[in-house]
Amino acid sequence: MTPAAIILLIIGIGLIVVGFLRTRAPYAQLRALQAKDQNVARYNAWRGGVRNERPDSEAGAALQRQVRLGAGLGLIGIAAIFTALVMR
Repeated sequence: MTPAAIILLIIGIGLIVVGFLRTRAPYAQLRALQAKDQNVARYNAWRGGVRNERPDSEAGAALQRQVRLGAGLGLIGIAAIFTALVMR
């Protein structure tokens, strides 16, 4: 392996780790928020319908952006590792 390939390999592994760490907490919070929204929807259906319709929450949108950013970092890390392995 060339020195550039080794550096790319290390950077790729680092990006995967950073992406995982940045994605883990927002994803758990997003799942909890979605569970809460489903619970509210079940209660509204039991009660007889929605009294006031609200748009998607800003918190959910912010959490989704954070999850996408972390996943993107992980994908870039995978691409860097693939490039390092193909490089001669």
